[in-house]
Amino acid sequence: MSRANNHRASVMFSTGLRSVSSLHGNSSDRTMPPAIPTPIHRHAAPSGPWPWVDFDTDSDLMLNYGNTPTSSGTVGESWRGYPEALFGNWKPDQVKRSKMLSNSPELGKCSAHWLDVLTNGAFTVLDEEGQDQTSTVAPERINEFWALLQTPRPANIRVRALFVDNISSTVLQMLGTRYNIEPFFFTSSLNWIPSHYQEEVRSGKGDHITITLQFMRTMQNPVTRPSTPTAETPNSLRSIPLQQISTDESQVINTQAPLSLSCGNIVLHDLLAIHMVRSEDSSTIISYHPNSGCRRPPAKRLHSIVYRAGQSVYWQKIFAQSKDPTFLFLAILWYPLYAWDQAFDALYTHINWLESQVLLTDNINLTHKLHIIQAHLLNYQSLLRDFQKSVEFLHKTPNPAMYSDKYTPNERKISMNLMARECGNLLSEIARLESRRLMQISRLKNVMELAFAIVNIEDSKHMRELSEVTVRDSAAMKQISYLTMIFLPASFTAGVFGMNVNEVTGQQGQETLVHYVATALALTCATSWLMVACHSHSPFISENSTLVQRVMWPMFYIFKQFNGKWRQKSLKNFQDMV
Repeated sequence: MSRANNHRASVMFSTGLRSVSSLHGNSSDRTMPPAIPTPIHRHAAPSGPWPWVDFDTDSDLMLNYGNTPTSSGTVGESWRGYPEALFGNWKPDQVKRSKMLSNSPELGKCSAHWLDVLTNGAFTVLDEEGQDQTSTVAPERINEFWALLQTPRPANIRVRALFVDNISSTVLQMLGTRYNIEPFFFTSSLNWIPSHYQEEVRSGKGDHITITLQFMRTMQNPVTRPSTPTAETPNSLRSIPLQQISTDESQVINTQAPLSLSCGNIVLHDLLAIHMVRSEDSSTIISYHPNSGCRRPPAKRLHSIVYRAGQSVYWQKIFAQSKDPTFLFLAILWYPLYAWDQAFDALYTHINWLESQVLLTDNINLTHKLHIIQAHLLNYQSLLRDFQKSVEFLHKTPNPAMYSDKYTPNERKISMNLMARECGNLLSEIARLESRRLMQISRLKNVMELAFAIVNIEDSKHMRELSEVTVRDSAAMKQISYLTMIFLPASFTAGVFGMNVNEVTGQQGQETLVHYVATALALTCATSWLMVACHSHSPFISENSTLVQRVMWPMFYIFKQFNGKWRQKSLKNFQDMV
């Protein structure tokens, strides 16, 4: 056995079978995952010349001018100077702001799961000795891991993928130094910044490509998770227990936070961070999984999923036909698509439940929940757009190593045709996801219109009841009016006989009935004149009449009537004469 193989055996440990809880996080944690930070897109790609510099807060843009570069360490520990030793513009201040090293624990166990794609297209997770390629990097064995990264690979390995879990700052510096990784890859992953870029392009030799992608996935709500799993299928409305319905009234519309669903699940953000070093001999893929409280699945889960993709007959044929290692990168991009599809399935079930609640309860407060879901769906549009851009970037960025003399023009043509076809298949699925998103937005609008229609119908019923009450009150008032008419003659007679006038009492020296009639008629005429003059709409006065016309309205009205009749009579006489 060679010295390299002996060295590898000292850091490789068989992982064996793992429990389900280890693949999905700590089952005892019953708190809601936190909201992810808002992406700062200006710090996402190496094309930006000022990494993690904010002009509005930095009073001195020459902050690190004159600082001596960080030492690259001893000969055996050259990785300790990363990133400044390889990328001089990454000063300690920028590294601190990006939290590239501070958010990664300096000490602690870090696991690196290895997967190799051989030259014949076969996938393997075992080394040459048949052992599971999982490296557990303890603080006291970091030098062994560094020596392992330097070990030459067997000649039959086309591409090697490393899925690093709970990455420490030491392992981060080792990987960055060994594979000359641009620090933006680690900072974008830690700060949830979507990005895709190509660097170090060498014609006929290779390049570096990076894709950092946000996507949505589902998991059980840790707050309402039952102590024992249910046997019901999650897509059935009958399987939704009432005690698991979330209370969205207390939830602020924060699209960066998890979305609670009525089926006992939540839809939360996840991140796929892949960096690939493409070369003509053997390529490398690094999947970055930083330690965070956002309940991201461990690297072992993605490692197992990618390994199962290699067991697919369809993909086996692709890897057998093409020697381009980029197809492994493309196969990994199917993982977020599956997660998106499951998230939309859960949202479909939740919207069905909300529709049933609107029909059964007529509760207008349900529109608040509908608005929350619609806000999240609108945010998903940008995430799906980033997904589409990432696949298009992979399609439009061919592998420069395929143009070396090791590959024939026919092999390059086959690889390009396969890449165009498979990227088209993935883009077609992303378009299908966008159609599902638009369909669910339409359903939400339909449900909200239904809720408002139900409220309008209820208001109409209420107004109808008020109208019926008003009609009954009018009927009662009519009855009172009829009674008043019956007693009106008697009241008038009593009033006349109660007047103190000569004609009634027969006594001299009192007012006469003539005086009473004259006074009453004068007051009635004055009141009528004042009411017509002050009224805005009247058949006696036009709307645009002046103050003089309003004061003298009886004369103007009589003149108008006389003038109109005289004209009609004159016209009739003229017609008779003709």
